[in-house]
Amino acid sequence: METKDLYKVLGLSREASQDEIRRSYRKLARANHPDANPDDPSAENRFKEVQHAYEVLSNPEKRREYDEGPRSFFNQQGRAQGQARTAGFSDVSDLFESFGSFGDVFGSSARATAATRGKDIRVSVNLKFKDALSGVTTRVGVPVEEGCGQCRGSGAAPGTTPKTCPECGGRGTKSRDQGFFALSEPCSRCEGSGRIVETPCNQCGGAGRVRRNRQIAVKIPAGAKDGMRIRVPGRGHAGQKGGQAGDLFVVTRVEEHPVFERRGDDFVVGVPVSVVEAALGAEIQIPRPEGGTVRLRLPAGTQNGKQFKVRGAGASKPRSEESGDLIVRVSVVVPRKLKKREREILEALAEERDEDVRAGLFREVGEVGA
Repeated sequence: METKDLYKVLGLSREASQDEIRRSYRKLARANHPDANPDDPSAENRFKEVQHAYEVLSNPEKRREYDEGPRSFFNQQGRAQGQARTAGFSDVSDLFESFGSFGDVFGSSARATAATRGKDIRVSVNLKFKDALSGVTTRVGVPVEEGCGQCRGSGAAPGTTPKTCPECGGRGTKSRDQGFFALSEPCSRCEGSGRIVETPCNQCGGAGRVRRNRQIAVKIPAGAKDGMRIRVPGRGHAGQKGGQAGDLFVVTRVEEHPVFERRGDDFVVGVPVSVVEAALGAEIQIPRPEGGTVRLRLPAGTQNGKQFKVRGAGASKPRSEESGDLIVRVSVVVPRKLKKREREILEALAEERDEDVRAGLFREVGEVGA
């Protein structure tokens, strides 16, 4: 049966130190991992050899036995793989932490205890029309999880400290046999934290976090729209194990205006004009959303439903010096009753335009729905 020198597999001499063995193993395992060599079918065998060599030489007792009489690599391969599944993968997980998907395959004690960013929070705020238009600073109530001040986030009662989980040895994960690989899953006893709190803090119950309602000031920019999302960094839930806090997202709910209709950064307003103003043209006053008026010149012959644009008279654009437009929609109002002189004038106009407006015509026809 073929034998291989485990020192030569790692490219080392027999006098190599433990640090040299570890560095060589990391280098060769990266270079020969099957996932890093998808087109090389022999990479898996080389990776197994490197792993077995490290498993033997990194253990002082096994290394002493090996130095006394080298073992056959292939005769011991089954045993080496079984040992690697239960003992050797903590080093492999450290090795491939920077590889992304590799770390997911092997699991990681470092990942189990790594800092975790806090979750984001989303709340809504109701705004009056004018406040959304001009901008306002308001306060919103936010239910937020914070680090416990009494135990400083450890979850343990003052004067005590969390203990290493005996089930996973503090790794936070347990290996599950999956053929050649050992897949990791969170430890059920410590829930992946790697620690056990024997004497919980009486303020947070061992969670290391407490929930409080905070009033947080939020600046609403001028021109805020309904459904606009405003981010307040770092005001979400607290992180875990020293991780940064999440963010607060405030969603605006703006009340509708009885006169102005909003379309993006523009406003639409309906303006009634008389038949004479529409026919002859006129200069009229138009109300603005933020108050005051703006003058608009109607051309002669303006038709009912005609729209005009007053540039820059709409809402301010958030975080911009520009503003939207004011869209003016004309409604021509026909008088329901006419004075004698007004009727005479209109009849004269009809005669001039050769239009038949004989009296009684509409009474004979009648109005729909009358």
